[in-house]
Amino acid sequence: MLNFDKLSSQMAGMSSQLAEEAGHLSRKSDWALTLLDELQDRQAELLTMFDAHRSGLSFSCATPVGNLEPILVEPCRDNHSVVATDGSQIAPSRHEIAYCYLINVGRVLLHYGTAEYPMLDSIPEIYYKGTDLYKARQWGISTEEWMGLQRRVAEVKNLTELCLSQNRTTPLLALEDGSLIHWHLETYPQEARREFLAPILECWDRLAERNIPLVGYISAPRSVEMTNFLRLLICPYSTPQCQKHCGHLTLEEAPCSRLHPLRDGTLWQKCLNPGYVSGLWQSRASILAEYGDHQIYVAYLHTGQEMARIEMPQWTALNPELRRLALSIVLSQVKKGYGYPIALAEAHNQAVVTSADRRRFFLVLEQQLIKSGLKHLGTSLKETRKRRSIA
Repeated sequence: MLNFDKLSSQMAGMSSQLAEEAGHLSRKSDWALTLLDELQDRQAELLTMFDAHRSGLSFSCATPVGNLEPILVEPCRDNHSVVATDGSQIAPSRHEIAYCYLINVGRVLLHYGTAEYPMLDSIPEIYYKGTDLYKARQWGISTEEWMGLQRRVAEVKNLTELCLSQNRTTPLLALEDGSLIHWHLETYPQEARREFLAPILECWDRLAERNIPLVGYISAPRSVEMTNFLRLLICPYSTPQCQKHCGHLTLEEAPCSRLHPLRDGTLWQKCLNPGYVSGLWQSRASILAEYGDHQIYVAYLHTGQEMARIEMPQWTALNPELRRLALSIVLSQVKKGYGYPIALAEAHNQAVVTSADRRRFFLVLEQQLIKSGLKHLGTSLKETRKRRSIA
């Protein structure tokens, strides 16, 4: 157990450090605002520079698209529906009676203005075959990592099926929790990336065919894609070649590091009023080369409670009417959820697997294995001892 007497002095030091860093970030964000104003005038020049020297940059950027002036978003007051999914899991453990994992996807369908009942349920699935457990090891991916990827696929598939099952004349929004950009895949082999992305992109194709807007909602974002683009404004070299000019320097020593570690959300917090959304930016993450026509666009929305990062695929972001509808419904969801989209919160509640659920899952599984004729079942001695601990 934690010794809070010993922790208190460390917490005091941490508090002082964070307060000092907050002052530095405030000054950096003020300076970044002046760079943002300069960007408005030099946008075409910087985009040309970025396209010409992108391969020489050591950091990932998002590039501005069109007018960067903030736009007021009105919460949706028309009849509409929202579909959201979220997932949870029971991870595999060699200490349990069987090596397997479970993915539970919470599904929510909420209607507004139509007097229809909402739908809230969950879809559990057990993964126990060799292909489920060990296939990814050929790519150096652990079973636990692969389980996380499979959970994401299950969330997207359930979201798509639920959306397409609705024959509606009222607007419908598909809402995902988290980023639509799978950054972690950049280090995976090509075959593994394709194995994971193929079913997701197929689902997105189906949503795009039906013109159903899709949004990834990110609470408390930590991205620096937009502030990274502003680094081009303060680069002292005519050609921004990071390795060539600054490869011998640390991040703190590089001329453009004066913005580090300013995050996008901190910057937009300075210039967006509640209810306003930033201009549109296109993410240039390298993994998006695998996304085909489904490039990802980003905006920041001041919900009144927080600065949320909103990600949209191309068919949603570049269609002004769909983008307006998506942002309007998202803001309405946040207000109904008192700071966080209510559909995502309810999907999480449907998906969550408690410790009691986990114990019951393995108890029921043990009963089924015994019925099948298996004998000498039991947990490892370590697991048994932990469950009987006197602490």
